Amino acid sequence: MATLLPPPKRQKQSHNGTQPEKITEPAPVPSVVVQFLSDDGSNPLAPPVSLPADVPRAQLESLVNQLSDSADDPTPFDLHVSLPEGKVGAPTRITLSTSILVDVLSLPGAPLTSEDVIKIRCSPQSVFRVRPATRCSSTLSGHKAAILCAAFSPTGEMLATGSGDNTARLWDLMTETPSHTLEGHRGWVLCVEWEARQRIVATGGHDNAVRLWDPKTGKPIGGPLTGHSKWVTSLAWEPIHINPTNPRLASSSKDGTVRVWSSHLRKIEYILGGHTASVNVVRWGGTGKGRLYTASSDRSVKIWDAERGQCIWTLTDHAHWVTTLTLNTDFVLRTGPFDHTNRIPKSDAEAQEMARKRYHAVTARNSEMLITGSDDHTLFLYSLPSSLDDPGDTGGGKRPKPLTRLTGHQRQVSHVAFSPDGRWAASAGWDAAVKIWDGKSGKFVATLRGHIAPVYRLSWSADSRLLITASKDSTLKIWSLKSLKLHTDLPGHNDEVYCVDFVGDKIVSGGKDGLVKIWKN
Repeated sequence: MATLLPPPKRQKQSHNGTQPEKITEPAPVPSVVVQFLSDDGSNPLAPPVSLPADVPRAQLESLVNQLSDSADDPTPFDLHVSLPEGKVGAPTRITLSTSILVDVLSLPGAPLTSEDVIKIRCSPQSVFRVRPATRCSSTLSGHKAAILCAAFSPTGEMLATGSGDNTARLWDLMTETPSHTLEGHRGWVLCVEWEARQRIVATGGHDNAVRLWDPKTGKPIGGPLTGHSKWVTSLAWEPIHINPTNPRLASSSKDGTVRVWSSHLRKIEYILGGHTASVNVVRWGGTGKGRLYTASSDRSVKIWDAERGQCIWTLTDHAHWVTTLTLNTDFVLRTGPFDHTNRIPKSDAEAQEMARKRYHAVTARNSEMLITGSDDHTLFLYSLPSSLDDPGDTGGGKRPKPLTRLTGHQRQVSHVAFSPDGRWAASAGWDAAVKIWDGKSGKFVATLRGHIAPVYRLSWSADSRLLITASKDSTLKIWSLKSLKLHTDLPGHNDEVYCVDFVGDKIVSGGKDGLVKIWKN
C-alpha cells in the first residue's frame, strides 16, 4: 500500500482577509572576548573574559573594580577601545557609553568584530565630579574697555581680570560682587597671574611694567617692576613645592627677554636673553629645582635651568611663530597645595608637602611633558628627561626630539592646554575647530565642531571631564569628554570672547563687550 503524504499546511488567514504579521526571532547576541588593560595599554588588569556583547557599560565598570580589588571603594573609570589607524582625521578611540554591541560592533565599516579580542582601556577618573554650567548667574560691569585676561585664584574664592582700560579688578566669587580695583598701569593690562598660595596677584601690561598686589586690600606691593623695553606678554610664578616662602616671578616680553624677579626683595635676579624675537609665553615647571619654558616668535622654544639661569635645550621644530605652550603639570602648579578637599595649609612646610604630593601624583608615570603650538598650524609633543646626565651640561647636541607632531588644524593654533590629570590635551585654532589629543602619546582623538569663528581660549574642569571654549563668535561652549560632543551652549556675550577660566562648578568669561560673566549649574 502506498504511503500517503499529509496535505500541505494552509497559511492561516485573519478574519478580515489580511495576512498576519510574521514574528521574527531577535538576532542572538554575540559573545566577545574582552581584555581589560591599563590606561596606556601596557598592563592587563585581569585575564581575558568572555562576555555577552550587550553587557551595559555600568556593569563593565563594576567588573573592572572587582578585578582590581577596589569593589569596596569603587573608582570611576573611563572605558574606551582603541581603533586601528585609518584615514587621516578619523577617530582612533571609542568611548564606551552604552555597550560593546552598540558602541563598537555596530560601527560602519566594522573595524572590529565579535571574532576580535576587544581590548578595553580603563582610565581611573577623579573621585569628585564637576557639574556643568547651564546658566549665567552674574553679569558684572565695571571695566570700561575689553577684558583681555582673567584668572581664578587657587582656592577659587576670588577672580582677577585685566582690561584695556588700564586697570585690573578683583571680584569676590562667593558673593559674585566687585572687590577691588587695581589702578597703576599706564597701558592695557595684558596678563594676570596668582601666586599659588593666593598671597599675591601679579599683572603685566602694555606699559612694559610688572606690578604686584595684595589681594586682601587691593593695594600695590611697592612700585612697578621695570626693565622691559616693550610690553609684557606672560607671567609665571615659581612652584610652591620648590619655594613655598617667597616664590619668584618670571615675566616674558615683546622685547625678546625673560626677567626673573624676587617678589620679596622686589629686584631682578637675572635676565634670559637668548631669543631673537618676542617671547610670547613663559611657564615655570616643577622638575628638580625648577625649569623655565619659553616660546618665541623666533620659531624656537627654550628650556632653562631656573636655578642657574642657563639654557638647557633649544627646540627648533616649528616653522613659524610659537604662540602657545602647555605643561601636563600646569594645573597642579597653578593651584599649589589646594585641591577639592578645601584643606588649608597651616605653614609653609605643610603647603610645600601638599604641593609636592600633588605634583608627583601627576608625574608618577611620566616626566614633565610639553606641548607647543604655532602659527604653522601644528603642535609638537615632548617628553623631557627629569634630570641631566651632566650637571654642567647646557644642552649642546642633546636636544630632545618630539615624540610626535600633531597635525590637523587648517589655520593658526591659538591655544593648547593639558587636562588637570594629564591624560588629555586640547587645542583651539583659527579654523574654528577644537581638537582632542591623547596626552601621553599625542594620538589624535576627536575634532569638536560647533563654533563658527576662530576659537581663542579653552579651559578644563578640575575633574578633566569637561572642556570650555571661548570664541570670536561671541559664545562659550562646554564639551563632554565622555561623549566627545557638545554638552552645553552658553550664549550671552555681545561680542568676541577673549578669555575664559574654569574653577569648581563656576566658569568666568570676559571679552570685547567689557562684561565679566559668571556661569554655574
